[in-house]
Amino acid sequence: MVVCGGDNVLAHRLAAELRGVYGEQVVLVLPSGGAEPNRPTGRALTTALIGRITAAVSRTTGNGTANGSAHGTGNGNGSGEGGGAADLPRTLEAPELTDDVLVDAGVPQAAALALMHDDDETNIRAALAARRLNPRLRLVIRLYNRKLGQHVEELLDQAAAVAGLATTDASVTVLSDADTAAPALAATAVAGTSKVVHADGLLLRAVERTPPAPGQVAPRGLATLALLSSTANDPAGAEGSDDSGVGAGPRLLPDDAAVAAAPGRGALVLETVSYSGSAPPPGFLTGRGVPLRELFSRRLRWSVAGFAAAVVGMAIASIVTTEDTTPLHATYLTLLDLFSINDPATDGPMSRQVLQLLAGLVGLLLLPILFAAVLEALGTFRTASSLRRPPRGLSGHVVLLGLGKIGTRVLARLRELDIPVVCVEADPEARGISLARRLRVPTVIGDVTEEGVLEAAKVHRAHALLALTSADTINLEAALYARSVKPDLRVALRLYDDEFATAVYRTLRAAHPGALTRSRSVSALAAPAFAGAMMGRQILGALPVERSVLLFAALDVSLQPQLTGRKIAEVFRPGAWRVVALERASDEDPAVSSGLEWELDPDYELRPEDRVVLAATRQGLAELLARRPVPAQP
Repeated sequence: MVVCGGDNVLAHRLAAELRGVYGEQVVLVLPSGGAEPNRPTGRALTTALIGRITAAVSRTTGNGTANGSAHGTGNGNGSGEGGGAADLPRTLEAPELTDDVLVDAGVPQAAALALMHDDDETNIRAALAARRLNPRLRLVIRLYNRKLGQHVEELLDQAAAVAGLATTDASVTVLSDADTAAPALAATAVAGTSKVVHADGLLLRAVERTPPAPGQVAPRGLATLALLSSTANDPAGAEGSDDSGVGAGPRLLPDDAAVAAAPGRGALVLETVSYSGSAPPPGFLTGRGVPLRELFSRRLRWSVAGFAAAVVGMAIASIVTTEDTTPLHATYLTLLDLFSINDPATDGPMSRQVLQLLAGLVGLLLLPILFAAVLEALGTFRTASSLRRPPRGLSGHVVLLGLGKIGTRVLARLRELDIPVVCVEADPEARGISLARRLRVPTVIGDVTEEGVLEAAKVHRAHALLALTSADTINLEAALYARSVKPDLRVALRLYDDEFATAVYRTLRAAHPGALTRSRSVSALAAPAFAGAMMGRQILGALPVERSVLLFAALDVSLQPQLTGRKIAEVFRPGAWRVVALERASDEDPAVSSGLEWELDPDYELRPEDRVVLAATRQGLAELLARRPVPAQP
């Protein structure tokens, strides 16, 4: 496996995941300069990540020690045993990804290549060059532009098909770390939000359910995917990742006995599964119009309503006082009087003269109403391209700090859920400013460390705070200040270092035990999905569960000896994998299937012609997909 990254932490985590969990031989290609200061990079970061993963694996196996030293260089022997220095991937440094660098990294002989640079153009160029060097190479490309990623994926797949490699595993998978982590970050802002895995038209939605009240039983759904850390007595929970040890963090893929034994814990339940086609193209002027209530003020709308009521009243009065006048003719005469283009009713009855005078007076009021409408419309369209300020009476909203790649995706996710948001961004040219302007989301431009910025975002009346900037110190300072203003505020931090995140989480939870505090690492949430895609395209997606990750994979039973000839109930391994869907092969023609079944018979015996959709942990999927033995983790 070859991993090429712009010295970003996701590339290092991916290399550590492939080496420590799947036991693969890994070559890590890094740039020769431009490392980010004050953060471990290169071999030091890879060593730290490998040490954490191998320590977690060997802690429960008994055949390795957790104190394996992480010094020296990797020997590339492919062993999955915890061994510190022997488990380090081979590292190359090059200023840019040229053909010679790819050859030196072993791309012509590699099974898969991951391109993890921050620049989409660099990843696309390297993918085209790698496909030319090795037509059978499996490609995993990190792209932020989702539409461009779909076109690139189709292009490279068509090239492989034209070359006669359609039956090989020369697949192309385009992923985005922002899209992978955004659902988990958005879910921390509100309780009970759904998490979605969407791939190839298959939509899996899991709901995070809060602990039920005493004496009540929560609906189970299709399957219980995890027991959450939060309990009825401790809503903040004791959050931890899947390598935090026994008793800390969520419990993934529990059996029925474990669910029954934990009635006070929240659960992540697979609720609905459906097929969804591509979204219809947006209509003309979609997203460009301005709502009427924002185009005109309430005072002007009431003025227009009063004017219309006066016209209707005078028309009715004209009908009543003039018996030979039809309703249409009475309305016509009233409008002529309003616009002062009717003849004076000098020969008419007194009632007609009085109504004409009143119509003329109402007509004088029409001019300022029209003038105010024109001014307000011009002002609204002039400010449509500018950012909105937070409304005066806003409360119960989510304060989102940072509109970079991650913040932009989280903002879109929150608006899809119809959650009110106020954004705070220091850079007026940030990536997500245009999205905030288009969605008419209130945004405060300013540094959150400066006094008055969070107050302008109404943080004292907010429901939650999402600190998603790229600087740990800024996120921490904003969280501490927000907690001083509102102690029970729900807080989610994006922090770079796991140990620092753990220390911050424990400190904030000890200082504010009744408030919900969460720490998130985008690379830790996204790395398992990228690693699964490196092992094969059968990975449908990743579902974040607190600081852990569940992976969904579509597998052929014939390629999995652990599944062939066994019943669905026997296949289920708590904490490792679980069959959530089945695609049976037809008895007459094995190439024809009856479609996915989600209501499973536990006594059904899996046949080699069948396909299954599995929910698996990282370690469980590693045991299923690894090409060499890996240490098992109970």
